[in-house]
Amino acid sequence: MAKAKKTNTPTDTAGVRTQKPQNEGDDQLLRFGAMGKAFSILETLTGNSQPLSMAELARETGMTKPTAHRIISVLAELGFVERDQGKRGYVEGSRLIQFALDTLKATAPRNMRHTVLRVLSEETGETCNFGILAGAEVIYLDRVEAKWALGLRFEPGSHVPAHCSAIGKLLLSLEPPERRSELLRAMPLTRYTPYTITSIPALLEELERIHEDEIGIDEQESIEGVVCVAVPVRAADGGTVGGLALSAPEARVSIEEALRLAPQMRRAAAKLGKTFSLGPTQ
Repeated sequence: MAKAKKTNTPTDTAGVRTQKPQNEGDDQLLRFGAMGKAFSILETLTGNSQPLSMAELARETGMTKPTAHRIISVLAELGFVERDQGKRGYVEGSRLIQFALDTLKATAPRNMRHTVLRVLSEETGETCNFGILAGAEVIYLDRVEAKWALGLRFEPGSHVPAHCSAIGKLLLSLEPPERRSELLRAMPLTRYTPYTITSIPALLEELERIHEDEIGIDEQESIEGVVCVAVPVRAADGGTVGGLALSAPEARVSIEEALRLAPQMRRAAAKLGKTFSLGPTQ
């Protein structure tokens, strides 16, 4: 019997892909035994923005529930998947996230995204970085330091608090209001400088302002004496994939001067966004 053609997978309003149950073995990866099944589960988890239950993972990968349960149990023991905090399903584990970050750190200097950051840094004379929101933190996936003696030494893979960083506040502001409030309530709103906003109502008000013009601002909130602005990076389909930020010592660049670079940053962000539509060799 001829193998049925694979159709595009629809997405429901919660951001979880849905499809009709498949027979085990329909997916190409499943033909490679336990290893292929493990990769199929990891690929499915990372392709969804919401936690997936055991039943959903079995349905989406085309495995039987006993097979999915066996593979997920091994992946969980190894740290590649874990239950989400609300116990609603499975999400990426810390080991998988670190594996992804190590891969990005290794490839970043060789790809087009790094070139976009480097050119922007050379044009502005300031440090530029690209980061994503991961829970209560922002993770820098790539970074180009300014060629000044007074630099900000953060390596790709560094974590910074979301509630007081320009990228973090920007990406939080782009979340739906209910999700935005939920995230803030779960975050440790630690005070890092006298300028850090630690009140949820004040942060929500700040995020609402940021949402209007889509420019994140860190005015000495995470590191005293350092200012930062950020703009969103969107892929070709319009989805936000992260934030592009420019940071500088306040003694050299005021927040007003940094904000004047926003149009230039948006052009660079558009170039970054296009790289998410290119093939893996880019």
